[in-house]
Order: sequence, then C-alpha cells, then structure tokens
Amino acid sequence: MTAKEFQSITGVDDRVIERLQVYAQLLEKWQGAINLVGPDTMADVWGRHFLDSAQLAKYIGPDDVVADLGSGAGFPGMVLAIMGPEFGGGKKVHLLESDERKSTFLSTVNRECQAGAEIHTGRIEKAKPIGADVVVARALAPLEKLLGLALPHRISTGKCLFLKGKSWRDELTIAQKHWNMPADTINTWPSITDKDACVIEIKDISPL
Repeated sequence: MTAKEFQSITGVDDRVIERLQVYAQLLEKWQGAINLVGPDTMADVWGRHFLDSAQLAKYIGPDDVVADLGSGAGFPGMVLAIMGPEFGGGKKVHLLESDERKSTFLSTVNRECQAGAEIHTGRIEKAKPIGADVVVARALAPLEKLLGLALPHRISTGKCLFLKGKSWRDELTIAQKHWNMPADTINTWPSITDKDACVIEIKDISPL
C-alpha cells in the first residue's frame, strides 16, 4: 500500500501523510537496531501497520482520551496520535511501553512527527491509572489477560478497542468465562487489513 492509497481510504490531510512518512523513515532506520516489527512486514508499513492502526479511528470520539497498552513500535497509538482529533485519533493519546529502547523510539517519533502523545515507560500493571475513555491494544496478550490490564486505565464509562487476529473468537469465548461482559455491550467488526482478523469493542467489563 502507498501513502496515497492510505490517504484515499482514511481521508487524512497532507499534513498527517507527511508526518506518517517521517514515522515510516524512522521505523526503517531503527528496525536494524531494535526488532520493532516483523521483518517481513516492513515492505508494507502503510498497510500492515499504519492502516491497521488507523481503522480504529472511526470508533474514537474527538474528545476521547486514549491509552495504548504495550505500544511497542507505536501501533495503534502513535498512528492515532498523529491523526489527531480531526481524523479520529482522540483528544490525547497515552502510550504505555515497558521496553526502554522501544520507549526511546516512541519518544523520537513523538518529537519528530509532532504527535503530541504522552509516553509512559514501565510495566502496565505498575503505571498510574490513565483514566482513558478508550483503551486500545494490538498483539499484546490474550483477551482474558488484556482485559485485566485495561481495566485500571479505563474510566467506568469507557470502552476497550482491541485489534485481534484469527483466534479472536476463541479468545472471546475464554474471556467470557472469567469476565462479566453483557452481550449487548460487545461489538465485533471485520478488520479492513486482514480478512481473518477483527476489531473487538467491549463497553462493560467486570470480573466474575
């Protein structure tokens, strides 16, 4: 996927595209020293990482505070921060990452791309509660564990938005055995970047 194709799908302006181009350059530069993403995905950063992250924007409000758990190379949180409230990235994005090298990378991207995100270095379990309207994550942990990590950082009226792979149905079934999640507060949508993947939205969560 090209930058122009990404722009056509998402509707972002040239300013966002320019900043994402800087992000892509930094990702390529740092990938050699730090294993930020799967090497085989570097050939399609705009599709596999940028668009995959950006698809969450339609479920985020312009005044929402967003917390990205285990942000890694910044997906989806840094992409949302660069998009900003005008294009669905939320009012403020917090990125939580325990690996200091990856956190340094995120800080560099944040500065160079003028993303305005806030980087938190350290374990998610020990981080000060963010108070997020929306908690997001990609490729971090099974859903059952992910909900436990998300709950302290989410306001009571907030929700979780998780990018999940082909085993999402099994993960949801297992999580429902350990968490109260009323069926009418769960939504699932097919991923626009992977026919076997899914975006899961969970609005009401409490431990059994």
